[in-house]
Formats: sequence, C-alpha cells, structure tokens
Amino acid sequence: MTGALLRYRVMAWVTGVFLLILTIWAIAGYTVLGYGDGGQKPALYSLMWTGHGWLYFIYLITAVDLTFRMRWSPIATILILLAGTIPLASFFAEHWVTKKVRSQLATLADPTAATASPVDQIKPST
Repeated sequence: MTGALLRYRVMAWVTGVFLLILTIWAIAGYTVLGYGDGGQKPALYSLMWTGHGWLYFIYLITAVDLTFRMRWSPIATILILLAGTIPLASFFAEHWVTKKVRSQLATLADPTAATASPVDQIKPST
C-alpha cells in the first residue's frame, strides 16, 4: 500500500503546484494583464488549464485507489477528491492522508501486503 500512497502524494503535489501557479496567473491576468477587458490570453494559458484538468483526473484515480485500498468512508474520499480543486487544499489533504495512512499501516501485521485490507490484518493482541 505504500506504492498507492506514493502515487497519491506525487499527484497531490503536482496538481497542487499546477493549480497554485494557474490561480496566480489567472488573478494577475484579470487584474494586471487585462484578460477581462477583451485582452488576448496566451495559448499557453489555455493549454495549461487543459493540462491541469488531465492532471486532476490522474489525481482522482490515485486518490480513489488509495482510499479504496484503505477502506475509508465515502465522505473522506469525496473530501480528498475535492481538495484537488481548491488552491493549497491538496497540500493540507496530502499531509493529513499521509499521517492517517502511516498510522493505519502501523496497526497491520504485514504492512507490505499490496492487496490486504487493514481490516483483515489487525495485529493480534498479545
């Protein structure tokens, strides 16, 4: 399950950085560069928003994969998925998810098992 966590963490950071850059560019574009006054937006601007959409789609896949493997609630899954749409939220979500996954993996008898459910592997109490 550490592979799923790593994939999620990478995509959370990539998506978050991309969204932060584009949000700053959008604010600057509409306040300083005149995009709202009929100003021409550069082709790179639209291309980067399209790129962010594809990166967000990959983020969704990695987040759902991780939350299904960890058997988290649908509410937690939806909140993690929404974190990729709000600037800076994916960084906070990534930190929270990493801490929660690591604490959940610490309770497993075999944390290296790729397909085992945390519920099925509770360490026997001694």
